[in-house]
Amino acid sequence: MPSLKSYVVSYVLRYSRKKAFSSPENLQRWIAYARKTETHQPPASLRSQLDIKTRTVGGFPAYEIAPKPGERKRILYLHGGAYVFQITSYHWRLIADMADRLGFGFTVPIYPIAPEYDFHAMFGMVGDVYRQMLDETDAQDIVFMGDSAGGNMAVVLTMMAAQEGLPLPLRHVLISPGLDVSLTNPEIFEAERNDPWLGIAGGLEAIRLYSAGIDPSDWRISPIYGDLSVLPKTLLLAGSRDMLTPDNLVFAQKARAAGVEVEVVYEEGMFHAWPLIDMPEARRARDSIVAFLTSETERYQAKAGELSLQRPDRDLAARDIAAPLR
Repeated sequence: MPSLKSYVVSYVLRYSRKKAFSSPENLQRWIAYARKTETHQPPASLRSQLDIKTRTVGGFPAYEIAPKPGERKRILYLHGGAYVFQITSYHWRLIADMADRLGFGFTVPIYPIAPEYDFHAMFGMVGDVYRQMLDETDAQDIVFMGDSAGGNMAVVLTMMAAQEGLPLPLRHVLISPGLDVSLTNPEIFEAERNDPWLGIAGGLEAIRLYSAGIDPSDWRISPIYGDLSVLPKTLLLAGSRDMLTPDNLVFAQKARAAGVEVEVVYEEGMFHAWPLIDMPEARRARDSIVAFLTSETERYQAKAGELSLQRPDRDLAARDIAAPLR
């Protein structure tokens, strides 16, 4: 059963953030307001806990969190925000928690966002970040992690690297990724009604601002249509009240068919990107991430009705998406 805090967060989201995605005009207003208030800098409290340095890549900052002594693995973290919003304190707290628990180094690019920039500028910058990481770290010690739009970018970046003949990362961690914006899956329309955060109209406006005119069914925008066989072992976290989940479950099915090992954490009652919020369900999700990245998944078994680390039946999970929150 979902926690009390998750109910409260869902309620707040529905009567606040959901409005941003209710129409193109509302999204534009939220972007304009965000530009006056947002900052990409880590909270001061985290700077006192972690060794954080900043470098510049293509004119944009990239934060580096040093690994613990003796640790070689690094995570390239690509933040969400519908390609139009900046990294938030919620992202930073997740990153800090993972850095502390795993001991891995983190690279966090503050990539250019829309509408001021577009797809080409974003991937120009993050592509350069990855190439610089490869100069310093073996690809088998690199993990791509991203939430929402950042999850999309992680998959696309791997596909682009494969096309260029670059070494590919060891693993992916995808938190509520946006992997298909073609609207070809009819299940997302029902899922939208149960989603307390996202909306199709505003989401499509974000894609329009970001995509530089590239067709929504092009793999660079909807990587579900790309060559999934190049992807590494993947952990996919999806909630039953996230309108992106129907497509995520299709992605998992297609990736497995292409020979990719995919583990799915499917949390009943959870909304978009829930692992970023401090609540019981997020703590379970973070435990799953740590287990996945330390090859100890057997230590985290599914709790009936709460968490699944198995490969859920896609049809059953899709039916659950439309079920009312209990």
